[in-house]
Amino acid sequence: MSVRPVYLYNHSLLRQKTNQIDTMTDEIKQFIADMFETMNNASGIGLAANQVGDNRSIIVVDVSDTEEDEVVFPPTVFINPIIEKYSDDIIDYEEGCLSVPKLRDKVFRPDAVRVKYLDKDMNEQIIDAEGLLARVLQHEIDHLNGIYFFDRLSAVRKTLAQGKLRKIMRGDIIPDYEYLLSDIQ
Repeated sequence: MSVRPVYLYNHSLLRQKTNQIDTMTDEIKQFIADMFETMNNASGIGLAANQVGDNRSIIVVDVSDTEEDEVVFPPTVFINPIIEKYSDDIIDYEEGCLSVPKLRDKVFRPDAVRVKYLDKDMNEQIIDAEGLLARVLQHEIDHLNGIYFFDRLSAVRKTLAQGKLRKIMRGDIIPDYEYLLSDIQ
């Protein structure tokens, strides 16, 4: 396993929709192990493949050490995840992102989701998630679709975030973990 660089805000790959995976390979298994290692190195609880420079539809999630939910959910890889259903209950929760260091804001999202995905053995699974797990799944699946958490903020909150985003693009804000500078276009 190895830690991969985390791509920062404004890297062109982070705005692209990722590609579905049809078969599991040893290379993909190694990549998934690297994703977990990278996420843990950065003290994250979720990571999308495009955040580490890959355009495949893969996310890894580890909320096992958080005290947010009563239900313990082990570290899991989600391949080709799709949100099939959202709850009507909308809650706000402060979110951050490994690709957008030192920017946090409250985001309104459904409290529960149903996600269809392939597991590490390429078997179809469906999970009904709520609370923090649902939030992380929505955040990471957004990444796979080229969406940042701050895209879901109100117009006023987005405007307030612009200063920090410019600092990230200039390299004035640097995370405590490995990264690549964004490719400003």
